[in-house]
Order: sequence, then structure tokens, then C-alpha cells
Amino acid sequence: MASSTAASPLTCHHLGSVGARPSLPSLSFSLRRRSSSSSSSKPISLSHSHSLPSKPSLAPPPAASGASRRGLTPVSASASAAAAPAPDPVPAPAPAPAAPPKKPALQGAAIKPLLASLAIGVLIWFVPAPAGVPRNAWQLLAIFLSTIVGIITQPLPLGAVALIGLGAAVLTKTLTFAAAFSAFGDPIPWLIALAFFFARGFIKTGLGSRVAYAFVAAFGSSTLGLGYSLVFAEALLAPAIPSVSARAGGIFLPLVKSLCEACGSRAGDGTERKLGAWLMLTCFQTSVVSSAMFLTAMAANPLSANLTAATIGQGIGWTLWAKAAIVPGLMSLVLVPLILYVIYPPEVKASPDAPRLAKERLAKMGPMSTEEKIMAGTLLLTVGLWIFGGMLSVDAVSAAILGLGVLLITGVVTWKECLAESVAWDTLTWFAALIAMAGYLNKYGFISWFSETVVKFVGGLGMSWQASFGVLVLLYFYSHYFFASGAAHIGAMFAAFLSVASALGTPSLFAALVLSFLSNLMGGTTHYGIGSAPVFYGAGYVPLAQWWGYGFVISIVNIIIWLGAGSFWWKMIGLW
Repeated sequence: MASSTAASPLTCHHLGSVGARPSLPSLSFSLRRRSSSSSSSKPISLSHSHSLPSKPSLAPPPAASGASRRGLTPVSASASAAAAPAPDPVPAPAPAPAAPPKKPALQGAAIKPLLASLAIGVLIWFVPAPAGVPRNAWQLLAIFLSTIVGIITQPLPLGAVALIGLGAAVLTKTLTFAAAFSAFGDPIPWLIALAFFFARGFIKTGLGSRVAYAFVAAFGSSTLGLGYSLVFAEALLAPAIPSVSARAGGIFLPLVKSLCEACGSRAGDGTERKLGAWLMLTCFQTSVVSSAMFLTAMAANPLSANLTAATIGQGIGWTLWAKAAIVPGLMSLVLVPLILYVIYPPEVKASPDAPRLAKERLAKMGPMSTEEKIMAGTLLLTVGLWIFGGMLSVDAVSAAILGLGVLLITGVVTWKECLAESVAWDTLTWFAALIAMAGYLNKYGFISWFSETVVKFVGGLGMSWQASFGVLVLLYFYSHYFFASGAAHIGAMFAAFLSVASALGTPSLFAALVLSFLSNLMGGTTHYGIGSAPVFYGAGYVPLAQWWGYGFVISIVNIIIWLGAGSFWWKMIGLW
């Protein structure tokens, strides 16, 4: 028998075995009791199990020896067996017929969610397309919305739902095969998958545990303090690393996972709410805030600045962007973790002994191992290329592939371990599928029709520019449910909405900055709306329904902060 006891994150095994007891020799004695009426004796056989024969032996007794005359004669086991009476034969019971082996139950789709997903698609498919919407765009919208409903209700794993959606688009000739799978050549899904491989090495080598314990030792006396330390650390890195996917996946996902496991909170074992669920959701929702605060904090932000210059003839520089965003941004970074702490609280809120225990753990870990040093050096190399890659013409995904190559060559991470990261491959599949479908909705003309319809509707309401701009903002923000990329949304709708806002009397630079900020904040609504979303959702700590629900709540909080308090700040600095 073997037993093992695991301590997080260090794994200790206590093995013990209990062998079988040595077999005891079978002992048998023949006792002969002298009869008062005869010199013969009646043998009785006794074994160590104290069993008596059912009938006395009828065979004549053997000649008595000297020992037998003393009444006790030791004999061998075979002799005793010969002397013992044979038991009456008892017929053995007929063996029961063997039951046929049970076939394993089919692990197919959940029927009700599957029917709901199909019903949405079929209903939209057969509704006549509005005037101005091409038929193929309307059919793709039906497949896209059916896939989204399937991803929400999950009749099958997310990757399977998305793959079936792509198959339906190809089967119905709505998309060609090349078009349906075109986004598998997009760098963002691969960057997200590579982030999971980095996380494997970060945790496997123990570097994640070491960094996590250092964080706990410094900030771990309260869960809220631990969360704020991560939030502001990410915000400090944001202006230097222009990929939110790289920041989230390459740096903070491994760190947050290590912290959660160090505190006994793991995905899939019922301990998610202990710490991990709140920490993952907090780090994700604040990552969209830090992306909105700096021109260089998200890859699509320069696109907003370029479209602004092309539409209204005014540019947005790095300093102006940061100056306008700093006040509402800091307010969101402070308030969002606190609000989530109230409405989605962790089970562990205070741990006064955690810093001391973390320091003890660090002392037990000793100096860094060779694997830890290689992992740390690779991470520094990759982050350095993310920061300075623009000057070297090295993009984020190329830097990540280089880093993974180092880990594979040195054996810190094996390819077999990469293949075993099922979440990485699942995320790559469904995210690429949604990017492809959303991209072709734009190419087929659905997004341009939607933008023009909104512009006509809002322009015909006859409201003040403040009210009209408020309606435009809400429509721009919540239409992001149709997009799996901030860059795609900006490219499709930013210029049209900025043009109509300016035509309705909204100060042009003010409108451009607000739409630019919201182009980041709207990514917090879903698990696919921005590069950091699949990373943190894929960790498995927060159910999808809660992810969307709290995403909607925080979207309202951010809109109130940025359009409420932010408007006063923008008035002070002369934007309107």
C-alpha cells in the first residue's frame, strides 16, 4: 500500500509498504484416547485452526507405539490427512453466467444547449436579410451568432463548438475553406497558445513558486493587497510592452497561477473561489484599463490615433493620450478590484501568517536551480524583445517563439508537455475561429451596414450633442460582442462613429479620445474580446456565465468612471 501527501507548491511524497504476513506452518497432532473397554484408541485430528472432523475414522487403528501409549503422538501433515476422515462430497455451486461487459456511455453533446444554439442559427438563417445586407453576410451572421450561443451554453468544449461553426460555414458555401481557417495564420491566437507553454515552464521549474512566495512575503497579509500589487505591477509594464496578450500570457498568467496554487486554490478541484477566481477576474479586468491608459499599451491603439488624424485632421500623441487617461485610469485601477472584491469575493480575505510562511518556504527552496535560471533568462530575453522589438523589427509572436525554442532546446519544457497543454490548443482553435468569422462579417459588408444604420438613427433623433454622443458611445461599446479583436472593431467602426459624432457637434478631439479609450475597455465584456481575455479565462478558474456577467457589470462601472469623472477631468484640461 502506498500513500502520498502533496504540499503546494512543493510536492512531498511519503511512501510506506506493509508486506504480507509470513505464512505459518500447518501443525497437526494425533491424539489417541484410551478406551476403558479396549486397548485400541480412537484417533482425533487437530490442526492449528482448531477444526474437528465431522465423523470419527472407521479404519482400524495402527499399532500403538511407545509414544502413543503415553497418549500423544506427533505425526506429519500428510499422515494426519490420511488418518482424518474424508468429508462427504458437496457439489460445487454452478458458476453464475458472466454478465456481458457494459459499454461506456457516450460522451456527446448536452442536448438542450445544442438545440438552443441550432435554433438561433436556423431562425436567423431563414429570416429575410435587411435591405443593404448581402445574403452571404446574413448567413455568416446566423452561423456566427449560433456559434456564440454554443460557446456560452457549451454543449461541447469551446474548441469543438467553434470548429463545428467553421465546418457549417464551409459546408453551406458561406466561407471557403481557406477563408474559414485563415485566422490560424493570425499571430494573436498563437501568441496566446505560446503563453500557456511559458506558464508550464514557469511553474514546472519552480520559478513561479519562488516569485509567488516573494510576492506573498511582501504583500500577502491580505488578499486585496496581493491583488493591488499585481494590478499596479501590470500597469507599470503596460507602456513598455505594446501587446496586452504578451503581458497577460507571458508574464502575469504564470505568476497569478503560481500564486493561486501556492495559496491552495486550483482550477477544477473546488478551490477556485478560495483565491483564484477573484484574482484572475481582477487581473483581466484591470488589464483592459492599463491598455487604455497609454498609446503604446495595446497594439491597436496607434490605429485609433492614425484614423483620428485621417478623419478630423488632428493627431493624438503619446503625452496627450496619457494625460487624458491618467485620472480615470487610476480611478478604475483602484475601484474595479474593490468592487469585484465585494460582489465576487474570495473565500480567503486575510492571512496574517502568510508572509512568515512564505519566507520559510523561500528559505527551504534554497538557491535557484539551473532550470530556474534558464527559465528566468529566457523570460528576460522575451520581455526585452517585446519592449525593444520595434527597433529590431522583431514582433511579439516571433519573440515568444524564440523563447519557447530556448526552453525546448534546453529541456526545460518538452514538446510532449506542450502537446499535453490541451487548454492552449483549445483556446487557439476557438479564438482563431471567431476572428475569422468576425473578420468576414466586416469583409462581406455587414459591419459597414450596421455602422451606417446607427449613424442615420442617431442623427435623426434631434438630440443635443451630449445625448447623441452618449447613444453613439453605448452602441460602439456593446457592439463589441460581434468582434474577437479590438483592431477589427476599430478598423470597421471607429472612423464612421467619429465622423457622425463630429457632425452632430461633439468636440472632435474629445470624441476621438473617448472612442480610443473605449476601444480597450470594451474588451472586458467577453472571453474573446481582447488578447488578454482568452489567457485569463483559459486558466479555468471562472465559469463562462460568471465571466460574461461580471464583465457586463464592470463595463458599466468603467463607463461611469470614464464618462463621468473622466469628463470633468477632460473639461479641466481643455478637451471640451
